[in-house]
Amino acid sequence: MGTGTSQGIPVIGSTHPVCLSDNPKDKRLRVSVLIEWDNYAYVIDCGPDFRQQMLTANCNKIDGILFTHEHADHTAGLDDIRPFNFRQGDMPIYAHKRVVKALQQRFAYVFETKNKYPGAPGVDIREIENTPFKLGDTTVVPINLMHGNLQVFGFRVNDFAYLTDMKTIAEAEMEKLKHLKVLVINALREESHHSHLNLEEALAFIDKVKPEKAYLTHISHLLGFHDEVEQKLPKHVFLAYDNLQITL
Repeated sequence: MGTGTSQGIPVIGSTHPVCLSDNPKDKRLRVSVLIEWDNYAYVIDCGPDFRQQMLTANCNKIDGILFTHEHADHTAGLDDIRPFNFRQGDMPIYAHKRVVKALQQRFAYVFETKNKYPGAPGVDIREIENTPFKLGDTTVVPINLMHGNLQVFGFRVNDFAYLTDMKTIAEAEMEKLKHLKVLVINALREESHHSHLNLEEALAFIDKVKPEKAYLTHISHLLGFHDEVEQKLPKHVFLAYDNLQITL
């Protein structure tokens, strides 16, 4: 639903050529993905563009939200779960206990237990650790990643894995990524970054994991024009773009 870095593309006030591009694939909302199977629908991350993304996806039901970490571009849209609350009740959220604590500080009114404002969002907290858990009838495997010095979770659902905001990963966690059909991985730009993979690092990681297909996300305008960058990628690696649909 979104493939851009924390500022999105175009960046406010920027005159960078990518920010001025007319190609819809060069316009990127903040990163998020909607995963659907059978009658289930779950979202990974709920950033500031969540409302727009839900409308674009024509999504009228989600069964829960998984959070990778607490940064604003992954959590700032939490207030916009209210339409789902009105239809479904409290929204299950799955997150590390540190992330839950950060959400409780940032959105205190959501977690209020006394004199809560009528119509405020409601959540059902499901703290997760680095162990598999169930979503409906499907097992989700958390992947422990490091975003600079910050722990973040990636998630594997069957033969699909979604890793964003990664810089490093332990070898033990790499074992969880064997035999993937689709890997989604962050690739910020060509220049090195202290807490994100750059393009060279992302491609090296893909070569090591060896998924059947890989898609790059969490993209900065500094990576370049979508069509030009994709032409340079290996044949099984693609630039993700907003509203891309992948069927497994």
